[in-house]
Amino acid sequence: MFDTHSHLNFKAFSDDYKQVIEECIGKNLYLINVGADLDTSQKAIEISDPENKIFASVGVHPLHVREGIDYQKLSLIAEDDSVVAVGEAGLDSYSKAKKNLQKDVFLNHLEIADKLNLPLILHCRKMHEDLLEILPEGRGVIHCFTGTLSQAKRYIEKGYLIGFNGIIFKLNLKNVIEGVPVDKILLETDCPFLHPAGGDRRNDPMEVETISKKVAEIKNMESDELLQITKKSACKLFEIN
Repeated sequence: MFDTHSHLNFKAFSDDYKQVIEECIGKNLYLINVGADLDTSQKAIEISDPENKIFASVGVHPLHVREGIDYQKLSLIAEDDSVVAVGEAGLDSYSKAKKNLQKDVFLNHLEIADKLNLPLILHCRKMHEDLLEILPEGRGVIHCFTGTLSQAKRYIEKGYLIGFNGIIFKLNLKNVIEGVPVDKILLETDCPFLHPAGGDRRNDPMEVETISKKVAEIKNMESDELLQITKKSACKLFEIN
């Protein structure tokens, strides 16, 4: 299995992230801990274990966008061997930052990813048309996708994959999942958020299996087959052997 979007670097796991990582290693579950600002990006690197397929991504989430972001530092830590992507970065209608500032920060992430030849982990909430307008052709994943099938297809045409997580148990994304080719799908948990069962229960990387079963059911295929295909796609995107 491969959880392509996890946050064991967040406070919710501060007391037991080591145990959770050991469980992932024991179950041969690959994962990427994704940064939301400089501090959590650095934490993702600190708790990484590339030999055991625990990786990091570094970036500034649109909810944390502000003036004066130290892009030089972000670019520097992105050079760490454990870092397999830049992000999460993107646009969010709930951010207190103005749209132009969000776009400027996003474009700076694009520059870092291009300079280091890294794929992008992209966040977008209710601003897909804005993101599609400024997003160049490239490689990466639109994480926690909640847009339309038409928008998903436009992202795919630009070279990006589509990430599904526990939000599919809350929102009706059946037609999107049906319409996205299986080799363009990545699985993720976004833990500690979006537990498939809902509520305030803390999510964890093992729930990627629950998500795979739901997606496989919609795609009319076996969960094990879906897990194999999505893992292969993830390893190709993030250049993991």
